[in-house]
Amino acid sequence: MNAFDDRQRDEWWLATLGRTVIWARLRMREAGTAEVLDSDGNTLVYDSEDTARAMLLDAEFVAFDGIDEADAAERGFLPGELVPPQGDDEAALQAGMVQTFGGRA
Repeated sequence: MNAFDDRQRDEWWLATLGRTVIWARLRMREAGTAEVLDSDGNTLVYDSEDTARAMLLDAEFVAFDGIDEADAAERGFLPGELVPPQGDDEAALQAGMVQTFGGRA
């Protein structure tokens, strides 16, 4: 990791459709720009954090760190079920960007 990487901040955002969670990673850069990694593996670049957040809100995403037990329950999830994707790179993250819970056969 280089020094530039140390100066970025990541936030996870999610949208729900039934028992499906769609994740997006908002990455804020020190320069004030922002990037959103979407569930298709695209990295969308924005001129500011505010613009990126507005785009996510317009697409009906909510910040993961703002979800409490009541918010999770309203969406039909237990708080512990909602865990952002993990991986060493964006390709690994993409595999977990869409999660389905409690599906019935």
